[in-house]
Amino acid sequence: MYQNKNMAGLYLHIPFCKKRCIYCDFYSTTLGAAWRKRYVAALCQELTKRKSYLKGEELETIYLGGGTPSQLDEDNLTTLFQAIATTYNLERCNEITIEANPDDLTPSYIELLQNYPINRISIGIQTFHDKMLTRLNRRHTSQQAIEAVENCTKAGFTNLSIDLMYGLPGETLADWEKDIQQAIALHPNHISAYHLIYEEGTALWQLKEQHQVSEVEEDLSLAFFSTLIQQLTAAGYEQYEISNFSLPGYASKHNSSYWEGTPYLGCGPSAHSFDGLYRSHNPKDIVAYTHAIEKGLSLLEVEETTLYTRYNDYIITSLRTSKGLSLTYLKDKFGETLYRYCCEQAQPHLQQEMLLQRGHSFFISKKGLFISDGIMSDLLFIEEE
Repeated sequence: MYQNKNMAGLYLHIPFCKKRCIYCDFYSTTLGAAWRKRYVAALCQELTKRKSYLKGEELETIYLGGGTPSQLDEDNLTTLFQAIATTYNLERCNEITIEANPDDLTPSYIELLQNYPINRISIGIQTFHDKMLTRLNRRHTSQQAIEAVENCTKAGFTNLSIDLMYGLPGETLADWEKDIQQAIALHPNHISAYHLIYEEGTALWQLKEQHQVSEVEEDLSLAFFSTLIQQLTAAGYEQYEISNFSLPGYASKHNSSYWEGTPYLGCGPSAHSFDGLYRSHNPKDIVAYTHAIEKGLSLLEVEETTLYTRYNDYIITSLRTSKGLSLTYLKDKFGETLYRYCCEQAQPHLQQEMLLQRGHSFFISKKGLFISDGIMSDLLFIEEE
């Protein structure tokens, strides 16, 4: 949609978790190991059957997300990567990521991962405070998180990302500063940091409804975000997307492809796909998904995008990134009317210097980052029913 690089991405959803974190809204299941072999077989069937979805474009990135992909054992991983290698040309695939929990990344499991073309590990740490990890129902300790990063580095993995979360129940600014400093001390190539969201239907949401926890005040949220940017920038990390920071050359190619409109195929329950015009997704049900695949059926739901939904997608994704919104691209792809609409809607934010214009591009300014959702919302085009 935004670029034509003749490259594509593959996302594989691995929904297995030992237990659910209280804040998690991603689709996952605690079904036991007996289901994993059967599920991986179904997953391989889907990615093979849907090869034509990418219209011959070569894979540039592969991402194993979850759930907890590090719950897959040697047999599961071997089956999966054999199917990928048999089905797709991987000659130009230069980033293959697996998400992992720190306690899964034992020296023996890290050694196992070296048998596959995985060259990037994304480690879900969230916080280095043990009491908070327990409260969030995470299954690792701070020490296990530190050792996981160190052991991956010792094993020769040179592209490591860690996930952090802020705005946690009862968290202070001092707590958050310690988390950031510990993260920096581990020297990962990439850090993703997200504000905790109280998603309806989660255990955390229920705790809030019962007045056992409460969301942090807005001023403290802003302080968390400001501190994050200041400290990571000072440590040499580039904020290439609102929630993502990397050392030079280590921005996530797979996630960047989402923001740049690159086609991608998503396989597994809840996985989404996009071919440039149509979006599709599988249901959030591993049992229904597996049964359907085994019978040669598909439960995909398909949605054709309109000019206006593609315009809105471009507004949201482009303004999240340091590359910004290209006015030239916007005018060429979406026409004069939407181009003028965007420029008119942007004027108040440009005057307040929340948005900046450099050449033929709009960028959210540093102070605009704190109200970025509102800025993007103002530029969206709402179709009349």
